[in-house]
Amino acid sequence: MEPISNSYMGPPPFKFTPRGTLESSPAFSVPFKILATVIVLGCAAGFGQTWLASRAAGGAPGGGWFLGGLLLLLYTWWHILRSRTRIDSDALHQTWVWNKDMELRELAYGKLIRVRGLEWLIAPRLYVRTLMGKFSVFYAASPEMIGEFERLVRELKAFRGLG
Repeated sequence: MEPISNSYMGPPPFKFTPRGTLESSPAFSVPFKILATVIVLGCAAGFGQTWLASRAAGGAPGGGWFLGGLLLLLYTWWHILRSRTRIDSDALHQTWVWNKDMELRELAYGKLIRVRGLEWLIAPRLYVRTLMGKFSVFYAASPEMIGEFERLVRELKAFRGLG
């Protein structure tokens, strides 16, 4: 029986080499982090004011649902502040509520999604899909990382014969 050659194993793996010494990038811009902070603090102040008014009026000491929602907001806000995106020769990575990783060799499609003129607030995002259909979205706030995303998309399109 003949061994199976590599030509029957599917499409070749995509290879990408990041340029420069870019270690990682914040996933979200400073203005977005400030906006998120203002929203979370406003929600916390509103919750506190409502809870204190209810207590002063002799209402029930409840508030568990509001507190649960506020804790979810705080948890998400913390991850917005701390989230970082990294690209290396093997994979895309982003720290988030759950860490995201996508191996570059398996990429089939990539698209950079951005809102021109509002990139200072709305972080550009890289949508990627693997040959098996798994997809993920990676955010980046730094111009260097966005440039790497653009180059990755160009090279991927050329490699897969899509562009």
